[in-house]
Amino acid sequence: MNSRAPNKIKFYNLSRQQRLALLRSEAGLTEEDLAALSGEPGLTADQAEHMIENVVGTYSLPVGIVRHFIINGRPVSVPMVVEEPSIVAGASFMAKLAQPTGGFTATTTAPEMIGQIQILDLADPHEAREKLLAEKDALLAQAAEVDPVLKKLGGGPRDLEFRVMEASPIGPFLVAHLIYDVRDAMGANAINTAVERLAPRIEAITGGRVLLRILSNLADRRLARAKVTVRTTDLAFDDFTGETVRDGIIQAWAFAAVDPYRAATHNKGIMNGVDAVVLATGNDWRAIEAGAHAYAARAGRYTSLSTWREDADGNLEGELEMPLAVGIVGGATRVHPGAQAALKLMGVTTSAELAQVIVSVGLAQNLAALRALATEGIQRGHMALHARQVAIAAGAVGDQVEKLAEILAAEKTVRVDRAREIMAEWS
Repeated sequence: MNSRAPNKIKFYNLSRQQRLALLRSEAGLTEEDLAALSGEPGLTADQAEHMIENVVGTYSLPVGIVRHFIINGRPVSVPMVVEEPSIVAGASFMAKLAQPTGGFTATTTAPEMIGQIQILDLADPHEAREKLLAEKDALLAQAAEVDPVLKKLGGGPRDLEFRVMEASPIGPFLVAHLIYDVRDAMGANAINTAVERLAPRIEAITGGRVLLRILSNLADRRLARAKVTVRTTDLAFDDFTGETVRDGIIQAWAFAAVDPYRAATHNKGIMNGVDAVVLATGNDWRAIEAGAHAYAARAGRYTSLSTWREDADGNLEGELEMPLAVGIVGGATRVHPGAQAALKLMGVTTSAELAQVIVSVGLAQNLAALRALATEGIQRGHMALHARQVAIAAGAVGDQVEKLAEILAAEKTVRVDRAREIMAEWS
């Protein structure tokens, strides 16, 4: 585990090489780790050739480091792979606001995933369900032998559940849910192998026909939760009092709690942080997105994944709960050198620790967006950073980028056509 103490160095004021050198000293990174984080060489074309089909090359995105996080009492520098301006800065600033109260506390449930088996062509699905219940122990024993390595590590099947789907477009059918502890893996391969192995035996027991046998990305048994308290006095800035900011954040959250149109954007702000860390560690961001949004609608209405309130002392208190099926072994995580360096930088040694970091970043990102929306508006800080991208798109190079971005931001006309006009005036 990383044990570095928080420091007073303004990370954003350092050069890129100085930032890498500081991370090396804090986390004990090797030259190979630093090269992977810096993208030199990153993922090679030869490595990519073995990951997906029809490879022609690789595609790069920026890697930013979020500072100031304290998670379960431990300082953590968090890598984020993301192209949108203001995300890294927003998460860093919210993490800093949380430091006086101890930062973020995070927990996870057991790494249990769900494998689904669809059973069709049954004369009586309810009778078939009873037959499967009678053979449940034998089926679990068979599933336990599918992956000896996982079994040795303490993982494997935990339960079998059976659900009759009464009203479907094709009529009633039966679904079996295999509950499977995947330990430090994301678990897709282990789950899919296990349910495929059980399918013939289930057909023999029920007399039915198994069609789909695959994991569910609604990993609602594998949850991550983060909590944070921010002192009201620390929320004050410019002409905004702490109470004004606190109440505005709670009021903005209330909008998302009752309206799916707002909740979609609210939760997207959470996923800005979550996805960026998931990408940095080589995990499946599409699976995480699917599970998160399904979980947000679990009560039959799409709503906010987070909750914000005023605590007994008048401070702002936030909580985020969501499914997080992430792993530190297998898949792209073990192939991509940047993913391995990211895990080493954070000092995480289990999938649970990784999920705790990710859910904390998601909560911080949510706070950053709500604070901006409830006060100065989302565009002020975001557009100032976006102006750099516009300047580059207009053809600015070197020192011209910052100079042009400052002018665009001051004019509040962050557009490529205006940027080109300004550059034409310079020539």
